[in-house]
Order: sequence, then structure tokens, then C-alpha cells
Amino acid sequence: MMKWICITCGHIYDEALGDKHEGFPPGTPFSQIPDDWCCPDCGATKDVYVPYEEKWAGLI
Repeated sequence: MMKWICITCGHIYDEALGDKHEGFPPGTPFSQIPDDWCCPDCGATKDVYVPYEEKWAGLI
């Protein structure tokens, strides 16, 4: 399971946790989220998410 981060606002999508509010159960891979989905925090499109790495911590 991976984590993905929105480079616009820093929102993190954790595949292991999913997102109950968005309707994604735990274990939902980022690749299975619809392409028209937007960041729940800033509205950015899915294509601005990148794999989360510790190097992003504290930068956004």
C-alpha cells in the first residue's frame, strides 16, 4: 500500500486507510480512484498527486 500527496496543498491519500468520506474503503489503490476525482482539501485534479516520500514531510 502506498501514500499519495497533493503537491498543491499537501493532502495525503493513504491507500491502506482509504477515505470513508469520499467513499473509498480501506485498501483502495489510488489507481482505482476515478480520474475525475479532485482533492477534497483544495480541489486540485488527481494528476497533481505524486507518490508520498518522507522527503515531502514539512515541505508543503
